[in-house]
Amino acid sequence: MTAIDPVTLAVLKGRLEQIADEMDATLYRSAFNPIIAEARDACHGLYHATTGDTLVQGTKGLPIFVGAMAFAVKAVIAKVEREGGLEPGDTFLFNDPYSGGTHLNDFRLVRPVFRDGHLFCWLASVGHWLDIGGNVPGGYNPKATESFQEGVRFPPVKLFSAGRLSQDIVDILAANTRVPTSNWGDLNGQLNALDLGERRFTALLDEYGDATVDAAFAAFSDRAEALMRAAIRALPDGRYGFEDVLDNDGITDEPLTIALDLTIEGDRMALDFSRSSAPAQGPINISHATTVAACYVALKHVFTEVPANAGCLRPIAFTVPETTLLGAGAPKPMAGYTETILRLIGVVLGALAQADPARATAAPFGTINALSLAGHRPDGSRWVMFSFFGGGLGGNPDTDGLSHANNPISTATIPPVEILEAAYPVVFTQWALRPDSAGAGAHRGGLGAVYEIETLTDADVFLLGERGKVAPFGVEGGKPAALNRFAWQTQDGWASPPMVSKVTDVRIRAGERVRLETPGGGGYGHPAGRDPDALSRDLRLGYVTPEAAARDYAPTTGETR
Repeated sequence: MTAIDPVTLAVLKGRLEQIADEMDATLYRSAFNPIIAEARDACHGLYHATTGDTLVQGTKGLPIFVGAMAFAVKAVIAKVEREGGLEPGDTFLFNDPYSGGTHLNDFRLVRPVFRDGHLFCWLASVGHWLDIGGNVPGGYNPKATESFQEGVRFPPVKLFSAGRLSQDIVDILAANTRVPTSNWGDLNGQLNALDLGERRFTALLDEYGDATVDAAFAAFSDRAEALMRAAIRALPDGRYGFEDVLDNDGITDEPLTIALDLTIEGDRMALDFSRSSAPAQGPINISHATTVAACYVALKHVFTEVPANAGCLRPIAFTVPETTLLGAGAPKPMAGYTETILRLIGVVLGALAQADPARATAAPFGTINALSLAGHRPDGSRWVMFSFFGGGLGGNPDTDGLSHANNPISTATIPPVEILEAAYPVVFTQWALRPDSAGAGAHRGGLGAVYEIETLTDADVFLLGERGKVAPFGVEGGKPAALNRFAWQTQDGWASPPMVSKVTDVRIRAGERVRLETPGGGGYGHPAGRDPDALSRDLRLGYVTPEAAARDYAPTTGETR
C-alpha cells in the first residue's frame, strides 16, 4: 500500500468531503420538491468498490441516509455479481426498503467510477421524492398493512446503461406518481449531482494518483476504527439495558417496544435488539439496514471525535432478529420508519448513558409528524404537500434543550413557511413556540411548536406521527415534556384522531384548518435545581405560564413572580 503523509491525508479528507458537499448543494439547488430543496432530505457519498462500505460522506447530507446507503451499494454490487455487465456510464436506480433502502419515497442512484477499465469506487445519491403512488398522497399511509399500499417499489435496475437512458423506466416512474413533474425534477437533480461528483473525483484522482487516494480511503477507515475502539475502551465493561415505546402502529392501538441490551467488553460493543416487539401490522417497521444506520447516527452523537465512515462500525456487533419490527422483511410496510428510528436512537443513547451518566441527555420530541395535505387546484391540477415539523430537544448536563429544533436523526431543516405557502394552496395561520411544552428540570427541555394551517381548496389530511401517548422522558429527576397533539376543523368544531398520532380518511373544506402541537424535550435534573433567574426569564418570555411554574417549579422559588 502507498505510504501517505499526514498533511496529504488531511488535504485529501477535506477535498473528498468537499466533493460530497458539492453534490449535496447541486441537488438542493436544482430539486423541484421543497423537502429536498429546502429541508435537505437527501445525501451523497463515496463507497468502497467491492464491499460497498462508506468511504466519505459530506457535512450537509442526512447521516441516516449515509449509513443506509452502504447497504444500498451492497445491493447493487450483489446484482452485478449475479448478472455481470457493469460498464462505465451505468447508473442504477431503486427504492427497495428491504435491500438497503429506508422507505419507498427515498430514491437511490448508484454509479460506478472506473479508472483504466477497473472499478475504483461507487458514487451514490439519495433524495426523498414527494409522491410515489400508493393509497395515500405523499406515501405516508398510516393504515398500510403491506408495502403495496405505500407506493411503487423498484429493485436495483439500470436507469442508464453505458450512458444510455432507459426511457421505459422513466415512463414507469411518471405513471406511478400524482406529481410526475416534481419527481422528474428531483431525478435530474440527483443525476446532475452524480455528474458533478464524477467530474470532481476524476480530477482529484488525476491530481494525486489512484494509489494515493486509495491509500487515503484505507487510512480514513483505520483511523475511525482506532478512535471508536478507544472510545469504547474508556467505558466500563458491563451490560446495559434500555427501552422505550411507540404509541401504536396505526392499525392496533397498542404500544410497541424498542428494547436494547448493550454489552461493552474491552474495545468492543454489542447491540442486541432481540427483546423488541414483533413486526407490526402498520407502517412503523424498519429493515436490518435501517437499524444499523440508526445506530450509526446515535453513536456519532455520542462519540463526536470519531470520523464518519465504515471503520467506526468495525468494533460493533449487531443482533437484529427478523422476528422484531427492527429487522422486518417484505412486504411489511415501512413508510413511517422515521418514527421508529427516532425511538431506536433514543434507546441507544439511553443505554450508553447508563454506562457513562455524564453523557445522559433527556429525550427529544421524538417524532417528525409527517403531515400530508392533498387536493386539486381550481384548474384541476393535483397538489400534494408533505412536510415535517420541529419540536424541543432534551435538557442536558450543560444547558436547556433547543426549542423548535429538528430531530437528531439528521441535518435536515424545517421547510420555511414562505416556501410552503408559495408552493401549495395553504396559509399558515399560526407558527409559534408552544408554552409549557418543555419538560421541567434544572435544565429544562426545549419548547415544541404550534402550527395551524388553513387550506385554500378542499383537502385530504394524513398524519403519521408519534409521542401522542408516551411523552419524551426526563432524566436525573427532570420531568417529561408535553404530548403530541393534532386536530382539525369540522362543521361541529375541532376533532382529534382515535389513534392520537396517526390520521387518515379525513377531509377538510377550503377555509378549514388543521392544528399540530408538537412536544418539547424532556427536562434534565430536578426542577428544584433550576436557577431562579432562568425561571423568571422563562415566565417573562411566555415559555412557561404562571400555572405551570407553580406546579413544576414552586418548590424551587416559593413563588412564581
